[in-house]
Order: sequence, then structure tokens, then C-alpha cells
Amino acid sequence: MRYIAAYLLAALGGNEKPGAKDIKKILDSVGIEADDTRLGKVISELSGKSVDEVIASGYSKLASMPAGGAVAVASSAAAGSGGAATSAAAEEKKEEKKEESEESDDDMGFGLFD
Repeated sequence: MRYIAAYLLAALGGNEKPGAKDIKKILDSVGIEADDTRLGKVISELSGKSVDEVIASGYSKLASMPAGGAVAVASSAAAGSGGAATSAAAEEKKEEKKEESEESDDDMGFGLFD
């Protein structure tokens, strides 16, 4: 990811075709040593393509990927269709989880943000 991020930073900075030297310069500026094989792979995969094309093709691939939102939609649809008991049960579960998390802080003797 760091090589892709550096490539994108160089492209956003106005360099339409960043090379290995440009990416190494960006990575060196934040203290990251570049691996030539990985860097070569990123450059070979992105050569001849515009950043906009790559991002657009990535969005189309992400659209076909399940994101787990169907469960939340289904539960909210059930609550809207007369699921008052369902929402009450959900509130009880939330309260139970809150109590458990408070107890776990007491068992540790300290909190993460104390």
C-alpha cells in the first residue's frame, strides 16, 4: 500500500507518470526504505494508465463485493414493520454489552484512556 500511496501522491502532485526515483524520494522523505521488486511491480502494473482510470476500475470491483450492509438493512426493515419488540430486545442487548465492558475495566485495574 505504501508504494501505491506514494505513486498516487506523486500523480496528485502533477507528475503524470511517476517513476521509481520519484516514488523512492517520497518514501525516503518519511523514513521508509523502498523495496525494488515491490516498487517495480507497482510501476509495471500502473504504467500506461491514468490514476483516474485505475480508481474508476477499482470502484467497479468494489461495487460487486459484499460489504455486510444487508444485515443492518434487514434488521431496520424488521423494526420498521412492527418490530417494537425487536427494538426493545436490541436495546437490552446494548445495555448488557455496556455493563460487560464496564466490568472488564474494573477487572483490569486500569482503563485504556486513564
